[in-house]
Amino acid sequence: MARFGSRVVSALELESSQDSRWSNEDLLPTPPEQCTWRWWNYVSFYWSISFTNWTLGSTMIGIGLNWWQSIIVIFVSQLISSVAMAFNSRAASVYHLGFPCVGRSVFGMWGSYYFVGARAVLAIVWFAIQMDFGAEYMYNILRAIFGHHYTDIPNHIPSSAGITTQKMLAFFLCWLVHLPFCHFRPYQLRKFFIFKTFISLPAMFGLFIFAMANTKGQLGTMYTAEARSTTATAWMIIAGINSGLGNTATLITNQPDYCRWTKTRNAPLWTQLLSNPIAVTLSASLGILATAAINNKYGTDIWNQWDMMEFILDHYWSGTTRFAVFLVAFAWLVQILGTNIAANMISFGADSSMLFPRFINMRRGQYIVQTLAWAVVPWEILTSATKFEDFLSGYALFMGAVVAIMVCEYFCFAKGNIFLSSLYDGTKLNKNYRYYGGWNIQAVIAYIIAIALPFPGTFILSSPITHQILIITCTGFVGSLGASVSITATRMGDLGWILSFTTAFVMYYIICTFWPTENQKLIKKQGLTWEQTAQDTDPQDFYLNGAGLGGADEPVAAHQQVVVEKGVVEKDI
Repeated sequence: MARFGSRVVSALELESSQDSRWSNEDLLPTPPEQCTWRWWNYVSFYWSISFTNWTLGSTMIGIGLNWWQSIIVIFVSQLISSVAMAFNSRAASVYHLGFPCVGRSVFGMWGSYYFVGARAVLAIVWFAIQMDFGAEYMYNILRAIFGHHYTDIPNHIPSSAGITTQKMLAFFLCWLVHLPFCHFRPYQLRKFFIFKTFISLPAMFGLFIFAMANTKGQLGTMYTAEARSTTATAWMIIAGINSGLGNTATLITNQPDYCRWTKTRNAPLWTQLLSNPIAVTLSASLGILATAAINNKYGTDIWNQWDMMEFILDHYWSGTTRFAVFLVAFAWLVQILGTNIAANMISFGADSSMLFPRFINMRRGQYIVQTLAWAVVPWEILTSATKFEDFLSGYALFMGAVVAIMVCEYFCFAKGNIFLSSLYDGTKLNKNYRYYGGWNIQAVIAYIIAIALPFPGTFILSSPITHQILIITCTGFVGSLGASVSITATRMGDLGWILSFTTAFVMYYIICTFWPTENQKLIKKQGLTWEQTAQDTDPQDFYLNGAGLGGADEPVAAHQQVVVEKGVVEKDI
């Protein structure tokens, strides 16, 4: 036994607090000097990510909506998405914790490994796929600079590989561009996201203005929806809203990894409520109108940005045109880089730091995902593994349930209270987040029910414009893998993310109302008010003053000392 202030600390607690399985620098609350993001940083961040949805509108058109219906549906879906993002950001903005530790507080010390691990695996694959999209822009850049000296490079790769020597060179150069950013943590990238925002505007408007000027704004009739019943139109609208939510499912889930760096609690809140719906709707609208005009005039089937830039070079080859394409392609490459950093590099870095805290921190995790991009072989996935793409894109369905349970626990049962010291205690003495053998069984039950309902009817359609896999519900996820599904299952799939989120929230609320967790019982017994633990112990001071000795019954005392060294939390007793 050892005395710590007025409290006697057992050897078992000391062992747990010093166990690097549960703690390293990136798992602890963000220290004050790194909480540097203010409201304008979040405006630029969310705008830079959201203002890249040029091709989202084509997905809506593919469902069967006309151009104005698509724009309205996109706005509604992003408004819902932003509300979910705002709720899921609260815990991180108050306690400065990333997704892995917020997940521990909800799913348990061991249960969180499943949810964090699932997100980490998908982050690897999506990182590689986004890298492949970036290689397309690099191809535009290289062609604009070198012309036929680049396009005439002999291809020595078999056609069955799904990639050419030219594209492989572009992919490698895009990979090199990503490499330096692995060294940075989010708080060090504020200026980069501001830069990304400023160059994305002229790039996207440049392509739009070219399309309108070249075609005199003639959209034609290709985006006119067919006559159909009110019921059929209603379900198409629902499918479109679900598609838009699937498009931002990753961003909704990853909120804690961004919002932990905030200077003030409310900085991420209203900024995303305003930035995301406007940016996504505007960028998608420009894409709808520009591609409609070009395809109508030339009878082409161009849907994505890089094909439009190839079209421009094919028809208007000149020094001025090549320079303009170079600038636009460079801007789009920066956009895809920023999106990949925010949605995949940061999330995998955070996840891997929890999965292997003794060996990996966020920076090392980002280097690892950079390396694994080659092992994924994304060009083969995008050309030959249609059913794998379908399964991969079901991610939105699974993550909707995860977010719902996290939001329900924080707002309805925990009353905004998170016991920081218990997040780093893997022993049986953990009264808060040990649950049943480290698993929150109530959350697991709600999660299984939530994903079981829409799963048979969720269908993933590969966007004709960018090959980006977006949730579009039509014939059934299971059906796309070979099984036949009923109309009812299809309709449930049409609800997708919405059904998964709502079911998980309602089921978890009902289950915990009649069968509360031990942590919920403690919170009720202690009579804690809204976010009282954040008031009693400053989460930022926790980084400096303690990380594991103050339990649910006693906030970490101000005089506790902690040294973070080599990823292991040590305490001076």
